[in-house]
Amino acid sequence: MSKKVLIVVTTADEMAEGHKTGLWLSEFGEAYLEFSNQGYDITVASPLGGQVPLDASSLEGDVPQEMLDTKKYLQDTAKLADVENISSFDAIFLPGGHGTMFDLPDNVKLQDAIRTLYENGKIVAAVCHGPAGLVGVKLSDGAPLVAGRTVTAFTDQEEKETTLDKFMPFLLESRLRELGAKVVTAANWSDHMQADGRLITGQNPQSTLSVAKEVVRQLG
Repeated sequence: MSKKVLIVVTTADEMAEGHKTGLWLSEFGEAYLEFSNQGYDITVASPLGGQVPLDASSLEGDVPQEMLDTKKYLQDTAKLADVENISSFDAIFLPGGHGTMFDLPDNVKLQDAIRTLYENGKIVAAVCHGPAGLVGVKLSDGAPLVAGRTVTAFTDQEEKETTLDKFMPFLLESRLRELGAKVVTAANWSDHMQADGRLITGQNPQSTLSVAKEVVRQLG
């Protein structure tokens, strides 16, 4: 049987003060293509379901056609609360985009899904701002999922370089440290992945493929 992967994407389309945001396309597309090439059974879900907003900046420049083609999988996503039999998935993957900072941290359904999968020996992976979906997750013993674990995520310095830090509800690197995570960072915009057992995280858009390949490696 093919492996089953649940990709959870943001449906938040606005930051503070009316600034538009959404999903960062390459963080979804690169992972989707990597998983698809492995023959995985992929479910794409989001907090609200339906069409996913894309960060316009992620569509700028020379975006490969195969990446643009993955937008079709974002037209009618499943509502996360309606996804059944969560424990049947082998991995969950959270791509980023600033939208994740607004609708993933407090999403109880997402927290339940991540806890269920992690405690059942499955893989939990996230990249860039995707780890925002990890900050509210507590294990059955009440401890934060990330406490004592080595992770990475979009850094405070990278956030400041985007000049969007003032619109964020919190700084992701700082929040992870507050929760007791051992956050390891690399130079801004460099490909950097951390795997602490079945918890796999990537620092920024440049790290997406490294995260996806580590998921594939662990899934065997």
